[in-house]
Amino acid sequence: MDKFLRNGFIKKYRSATSRVILLDYDGTLVDYTAIPDTSGLTESLSVILKKLVETPQTALFIITGRSYQDLDKIFYDLPVDIIAEHGAMIREGGIWKNQINNNSEWKGTINPILDEITSSCPKSFIEEKSFSLAWHYRNAEFHCGSEQSRKLIIRLETIIHLYNLKILDGNKVVEIIPSYVGKGNAVKKLLEQNSFDFILSIGDDVTDEEMFEYLLNISNAFTIKVGNGDTFARYKLSGINDVISLIKKLTK
Repeated sequence: MDKFLRNGFIKKYRSATSRVILLDYDGTLVDYTAIPDTSGLTESLSVILKKLVETPQTALFIITGRSYQDLDKIFYDLPVDIIAEHGAMIREGGIWKNQINNNSEWKGTINPILDEITSSCPKSFIEEKSFSLAWHYRNAEFHCGSEQSRKLIIRLETIIHLYNLKILDGNKVVEIIPSYVGKGNAVKKLLEQNSFDFILSIGDDVTDEEMFEYLLNISNAFTIKVGNGDTFARYKLSGINDVISLIKKLTK
């Protein structure tokens, strides 16, 4: 996003009367960490987010695949609304609400497969969330993690249709989740329930592409991918520092 586009973007933001900002968490606002629940907000980022929350006619949502329990710990003292677990849980006004009817019996079939893959890939681990299972290989040796993740996906693809599931092939994580859950559906529901004349969506991962794709044909939506790679987003920023610099400008 060059200076000309950035200035035009900020001008449209300031002239809007009803705004929504949708920010991914890991890889967008904070760096990925070896253990997911060890990443937290810096004091300066907390200040920026608090100012955005307090901005009139502006709705701010953190939209992430993180478990809602993790997010409660991270944002315990910040009154920000949160779309968690890819849209399965939403916190508004400090209250969590379940957004889906979920039958978790499928976990009994998937868990043994993940256990087997974990045993063959040292330092990988399984994370169980309310509505999904995730296999993390960020800490594993690169070739082992990469190879085993491909084997896992191929194996899962033979059975996920039996349980109406889908695979999210994320940043050093393979997540299995009900097929009707996703950031795209979560944003669709949010926009159907509210009217905004300015929409900002920022994310870095493949899980954010559902959100970008849904917003693709909405003229007042600014979608930004963090980092390189193919994307449905209209614009790109190089890294987290650029994201923080951009959203800081919105508080002035």
